[in-house]
Amino acid sequence: MSDNKIRERDNIRRLVSEAIQNQIGGAGTVPQAGADTNLVDESARDVIAEADLVNLPYGSRLLVREDAIITPAALDLIKSRQIEIRHRLRRSAAGKNKLVAIGSDHGGFEMKESLKDFLDDLGYSYRDFGTSSDEAVDYPDFAHAVAKAVADGVCELGIIVDGAGIGSCMTANKVPGVRAAMCYDEATAKNSREHNYANVLTLGGRMISGDMMRKVVKIWLATPEGEERHGRRVAKIMAVEKQYLR
Repeated sequence: MSDNKIRERDNIRRLVSEAIQNQIGGAGTVPQAGADTNLVDESARDVIAEADLVNLPYGSRLLVREDAIITPAALDLIKSRQIEIRHRLRRSAAGKNKLVAIGSDHGGFEMKESLKDFLDDLGYSYRDFGTSSDEAVDYPDFAHAVAKAVADGVCELGIIVDGAGIGSCMTANKVPGVRAAMCYDEATAKNSREHNYANVLTLGGRMISGDMMRKVVKIWLATPEGEERHGRRVAKIMAVEKQYLR
């Protein structure tokens, strides 16, 4: 395909994408007034896959995190369209300036309230997505709210508590871009961050003690994402997700 045809196709995709975004709203692809209209901000993503870039026009500029993983297929697309990559500095892995999304159902309400006090003690800011009492509610509603906040970049990490931690984990992992892990001790908490780049933690409010919750949360928040070999594997996880989004 000639360069002219590629540019024409990409411009059409860009116009369609902008029209859709203007109708339904979106993050990162619709420029703000006065902004660089060719700069697409994907710096909230841990992994950049080909599917994330298919609407980028020829010669555009792409803002990514300094430590983001870019899959081989995405790199090929970047090269073929002569896209310029710009980097945003790596987020502090253990920094206490992160905004944490939290939520629970009735089974996790009591532990969530204790979690809020503990996050205050650790120096983390948080946003509580409910529930607000121990009256019976449906855990998927609150798990979805937390997961969406993380996926949309509203909050950097998320913690969800329900009775067992399993249902919320399943729900959160249905949201593209979320890697939720149900952890029950310090070893699983550390592993989920270092090896799997988990960005959402789920806990069983009726399965672990308050003391164990504090140990798990503390090490989960403090553990940075692991070295490159782990990142390559996480990229494969995200590539599987992308297959089913097309």
